[in-house]
Amino acid sequence: MSDNRISMRKLQEILRMRFEYRLSIRQIARSTRVSVGNVSNYVQAFERSPLSWPLPSDCSEATLVQTLFPEAPLSSRQGLVDPDWGVIHQSLKRKEVTKQILWEEYCQESTLNAYSYSQFCHRYNQWLGCQKRSMRQHHKAGEKLFVDYAGLTVPVVNPKTGEIAHNAQIFVAVMGASNYTYAEATLSQKSEDWLGSHVRAFEFFGGIPAVVVPDNLRSGVSKACRYEPDLNPAYQHLANHYQVAVIPARPYKPKDKAKAEVGVQLVERWILARLRHETFFTLAELNSRIRELLTELNLKPFQKLPGTRRSTFEQLDEPALRPLPKQAFEYAEFSKARVNIDYHIHCKGHYYSVPHQLVKKEVEVQATEHTVTVFCKGEVVACHPRKFTTGFTTQSAHMPERHSKHQEWTPERLLEWAKQLGPDVHWITQYLLNSREHPEQAYRSCLGLLNLKRDYGADRLNNACAHARKIKGYRLKNIRAILQSGKDKQALQPEVKQTTLPLHDSHENVRGAASYQ
Repeated sequence: MSDNRISMRKLQEILRMRFEYRLSIRQIARSTRVSVGNVSNYVQAFERSPLSWPLPSDCSEATLVQTLFPEAPLSSRQGLVDPDWGVIHQSLKRKEVTKQILWEEYCQESTLNAYSYSQFCHRYNQWLGCQKRSMRQHHKAGEKLFVDYAGLTVPVVNPKTGEIAHNAQIFVAVMGASNYTYAEATLSQKSEDWLGSHVRAFEFFGGIPAVVVPDNLRSGVSKACRYEPDLNPAYQHLANHYQVAVIPARPYKPKDKAKAEVGVQLVERWILARLRHETFFTLAELNSRIRELLTELNLKPFQKLPGTRRSTFEQLDEPALRPLPKQAFEYAEFSKARVNIDYHIHCKGHYYSVPHQLVKKEVEVQATEHTVTVFCKGEVVACHPRKFTTGFTTQSAHMPERHSKHQEWTPERLLEWAKQLGPDVHWITQYLLNSREHPEQAYRSCLGLLNLKRDYGADRLNNACAHARKIKGYRLKNIRAILQSGKDKQALQPEVKQTTLPLHDSHENVRGAASYQ
């Protein structure tokens, strides 16, 4: 009988529900608050016994228990053999292995000197309770990867000045089932370094776990919450690429990431402590030394479990990991933008078009090294090649119909047309293009100017532009007014150069000094 003994009244209640009301095992367990396993054991023992329901009126508690569980108490049995509980514990980390299977194998090896299944489970739980508190969590093979930064940093020294250039951050990743550990140094804990460390960790393990458990670092979690934390968009992008679930540890719940805490502690003691007397001038040099010591750590035998981190990883986690994706992960930056009235959004110094229907709406922008993708309500609305210079990138499909007609024009084509109409028309057109921050913004004015040729001809238009240059009236409305008034037909008056007055009084219109005496 299980050590979790129940009262005679509750045992009778279980039997009554089963054999009188025909309730299921799970229904009985919920009603009586007894585990499903124990309810099942009691029912099966009653079915094997010579008793029948209802029980005889003279059936005492001792008689019922002795009839249902005839085997002697554990204390009176001699020569029972304990299995290797460390091996049992490691075997339970495999997805397909259960305590029932391990108990059956144990019985086959121990024959008559084996514990019953209930005692097998009880003694395993006793052994587990004597181990470190961090072992109380059961992690399936290939299921979880715990990630965090160490509290300690390593200084990287400038070789020219001898001063500390920066303090390198130490990223740590630990597999839940095997404790196989990865560590590396990065310049910072910013998003790009954080995600890059994940990519290199996956490559180190040679596969992808089902779940990644980070701390509530700002680079990973934009809003920490016990129940519904919000992932940083760039971190979610990585999770989507690798098809891995990210489940951040709850704030102020260190047990949620106990593996990471222990892994960080081991890295600090077995790696960083040894580096405290060494000097590093580059990050690559530091990481090379970390890899050497990391290999030693993973090959170090466990104290209370069989094998090493490396051997356990090869047995448990490695076969259960999913393969790495064929396409390499590409880091992306995410930002919010509001669509301007010219149906363009600003991203890293360049303007990209979106469908004109989205004017004044807020969109999400994803910028990688090669592309800029714009999302609205989770859907892709525009995708452009990434530009690293100032200017506009516009797709004709994004324009209103009245604007798309201008897409075929370029500054070169406008200037070539203007050159054919005359030098002054060419000068004014060049001025209009140069007067705006972006040439596209002057297309409408240039087309309006050049199209005046239809009504007035090329010669009059060129003359009007010459008059406009003289009076510095470079706007389209100034040139149109000149044409409408006919001033372009008047010859241009040559500019009169001012000369100094003569110093002598020989001219008839100049009074002499005597006039003022």
